[in-house]
Amino acid sequence: MTDYKSGFVALLGRPNVGKSTLMNRLVGEKVAIMSPKAQTTRNKIQGVVTDDEAQIVFLDTPGIHKPKNDLDNYMDKAAFSALAEVDIAIYMTGAEDKIGPGDRYILEQLANIKAPLFLVINKIDLIHPDDLLSMIVEYQEIANFAEVIPLSATQGNNVDELMTEIKKYLPAGPKFYPDDQLTDHPEYFIVAELIREKILEFTRDEIPHSTAVIVEDMNRFESGKRVINAIIYVDRDSQKGIVIGKGAAMIKKIGIGARREIEALLGEKVNLKLQVSVQRNWRDNPLFLARAGYNAKDFK
Repeated sequence: MTDYKSGFVALLGRPNVGKSTLMNRLVGEKVAIMSPKAQTTRNKIQGVVTDDEAQIVFLDTPGIHKPKNDLDNYMDKAAFSALAEVDIAIYMTGAEDKIGPGDRYILEQLANIKAPLFLVINKIDLIHPDDLLSMIVEYQEIANFAEVIPLSATQGNNVDELMTEIKKYLPAGPKFYPDDQLTDHPEYFIVAELIREKILEFTRDEIPHSTAVIVEDMNRFESGKRVINAIIYVDRDSQKGIVIGKGAAMIKKIGIGARREIEALLGEKVNLKLQVSVQRNWRDNPLFLARAGYNAKDFK
């Protein structure tokens, strides 16, 4: 295995450009939650791809945006801190998105990184191929990209080409994880993310980014099922009512959808028990954020 390669690759970009969708496509399993709503990813999520040539550890970072609270600050720091430990940085944008101040800000922050910088233009299935060239030229005037790869994470177009180019730039090295490991996050983190994904999917626009999910316990079994107790935290009493729904219809819908995803992940039957609690201003509470799985040192 003298020619074997390994390394870390960061996925960066503005919110809602498809980073989580690409991560899941590359890994082949759901390790990052997906939603059409912006700022779905709140933490660095590691997905591991292993084959006969290389082991690639992808870091799906939060979408970078102007911070409004401690959670936003954390998300930006989490995204940029990924650059200190990577062999390749991938800046990802959507083919339909015009280059704006947000893109220029992020690319300015990436100007001095030592790792090769790739430009990945996602969602090429939504535009005419002739529109790609001018977009690529405009981006190349802003930053020096080692590679430019247009693709569709949803349809899989050119994803294999991206993998081929990544392997060219990786250093020789050993495997960091066992062949069958897809992520370094513990089960309770992924379970909490799957519950939050269903909240994003089913609730109104004012709810998703006001919610946090903490799995309290998932190591007990009853009647052959794993019992999972989780709490959904919201900012206000009115949001609690929306998440629960009339006659508890919404919380039941969230629970059924999340349970199916969790059972597929764990490969066993699950009894999912959800509660909803109000934690006011939790996004500006470092102690709560740390309990919810965010690193407290990133708020100092």
